[in-house]
Amino acid sequence: MVGADGVIQAYGEADRESPMGSLAKLVWIRFQGDEWAARDMGFRCVKGGVNGYECWEKKGHGRVDLAKALKESCNLAFLAWADWSLAEEKRLYGDGVTRVRLEDAFRPFLGTRLKPGNEVPALGPPWIGDGDLLRTTPRAMLQWMIHPAQERMMAQCRRLMLGFQGFVMEKPTWWMKTGTAPVPGEYGETCAWVAGSNGVVTAVLRVPRGKGRSDGLARFKAIMGLP
Repeated sequence: MVGADGVIQAYGEADRESPMGSLAKLVWIRFQGDEWAARDMGFRCVKGGVNGYECWEKKGHGRVDLAKALKESCNLAFLAWADWSLAEEKRLYGDGVTRVRLEDAFRPFLGTRLKPGNEVPALGPPWIGDGDLLRTTPRAMLQWMIHPAQERMMAQCRRLMLGFQGFVMEKPTWWMKTGTAPVPGEYGETCAWVAGSNGVVTAVLRVPRGKGRSDGLARFKAIMGLP
């Protein structure tokens, strides 16, 4: 975690890389969030999925806007909006420019796992954090979040996750994004991620294998002294 002094405090496996799970949605907010918000994007997440893809919430999230999709981590909404955004960019700029913009947004988390070329890759669940295409470490994720280039993304997450209350309460209020990710080499095992900020302190937590998003959130709140 890091506070107003800018000094990063790291513990445990802060430098161990693993799939980033739904923290990938923060990257999409950075990349396309302004456009989605301006267009007031909506989506209906239903039981059984859409176009061959299913959400992690088997019963579906119902009708979601950007705020609800981020809060409830709706995979189908983010995947549908990401597909729409890249189709629009390809129409306006062509494959080459769109590919460069996508790589630029996700470069810190792709490593060398994206096949070289000029064509825009077909999007699927790995691009919203399902699988191990996108990876990071707790320290690297924290450094990405606090970089000046992410100020707009951080402000947008605060607004989307907290709504109006995040800007009127005197006491700094936390927003938290949870995620669950597979453990490489351990079939069926998962680990949990939580990233959040109260505008003064920003923190990233990865809970070891065998834990899910509720476990991660409980541990994060305990560390930060939150109810």
